[in-house]
Amino acid sequence: MGDNITLDDKLIEEARKAGRHRTKQGAVTAALREYVKYRKQLAILDLVGKVDLDPACDHKTDRQRER
Repeated sequence: MGDNITLDDKLIEEARKAGRHRTKQGAVTAALREYVKYRKQLAILDLVGKVDLDPACDHKTDRQRER
């Protein structure tokens, strides 16, 4: 996909340096990945209080079984 968009050059350069990215594209891609990850985390927080947890569940034992 080859879309042209206008970006704040100072902000892109700051992001590139902060993330130690060699290119603007690398900085933008990393920023978008972080944004999507953050939004997914926010969606999970919306479930707080809406999901009943099983008090008998032992997550540590369950983790051991998965290995």
